[in-house]
Amino acid sequence: MYVHPELADVLAALPDRPADPYADIEATRAGFAALMAPRMGPDPRVTVDRAVIPGPDGDTIDLHVIRPADAAEGEVLPGILYIHGGGFAYGELDGPSPMARDACAETRAVVVDARYRLAPEHRFPAGAEDCYAALRWMADGAAGLGVDPDRIAVAGASAGACLSAAMTLMARDRQGPSIAYQCLLIPLLDDRSTTASRRNITDRRIINGPGITRTWDNYLGPGREEAPPYAAPARAEDLRGLPPAYALTCGLDPLRDEGVDYARRLIEADVPVELHHVPGAWHFFEAFAPESAVARSTTAHWLRALRAALHP
Repeated sequence: MYVHPELADVLAALPDRPADPYADIEATRAGFAALMAPRMGPDPRVTVDRAVIPGPDGDTIDLHVIRPADAAEGEVLPGILYIHGGGFAYGELDGPSPMARDACAETRAVVVDARYRLAPEHRFPAGAEDCYAALRWMADGAAGLGVDPDRIAVAGASAGACLSAAMTLMARDRQGPSIAYQCLLIPLLDDRSTTASRRNITDRRIINGPGITRTWDNYLGPGREEAPPYAAPARAEDLRGLPPAYALTCGLDPLRDEGVDYARRLIEADVPVELHHVPGAWHFFEAFAPESAVARSTTAHWLRALRAALHP
């Protein structure tokens, strides 16, 4: 197993993850919150406002609206719907995601960070429909948000990338809103366990193939049948007409092969794609080695791609 030299000591020090992180979901949520806590403090680069919007089932959806701190009054900026990861069940819940704030500051965009409903309390399609409602709200209210409606992107990591890909399918099939770009970081896309990376990456110190299977069980529910494409975008038969894409994959990620395959299928559907691969890194390695050069360069790479797409 090749491990990136900058990450070898970090990986060696990691304890085993629980075999089933969803057996005690509150403990998993608390553990992830502790991992992210060092990056959840105030960020002088941005300002953050809260918004509460109507949800699809009569509930409400909490949003963070993040702007560059130096944005001029009346300045119209691109928009990004950022969807946090966390296996559809946890994530950066104590404030706006650090990655959403990075996207705001480094791409100079208004970022809406969606607080969608989580599984197992709310299984598919609750989270996906919440994200679509947030996208619709962002596009319909673009003028009031200071957003250019022709420059709205979706972005997310892991389960957030799955939901971002689902947004592009939903927006295409439902005739809007228009999405200019999709940024899919270490994307979770396929509920089937058919790829080599899903079968072969079993190291319990990192997110592995069996853990991904449990993620889908938790999201779709017990006794689940074949997932629809809005749940697992890799199941979509037709990827034509989707927005240009960026995909990030990692060598020790069980999701590696499905991310590469989805990028290939987008290419075959005549969708412009940039694929960036990090050998010897595991799923969400940046959170465990944030100061490493490889983590910094990986983050800088997807931010540059997102900025270039939104500021052509």
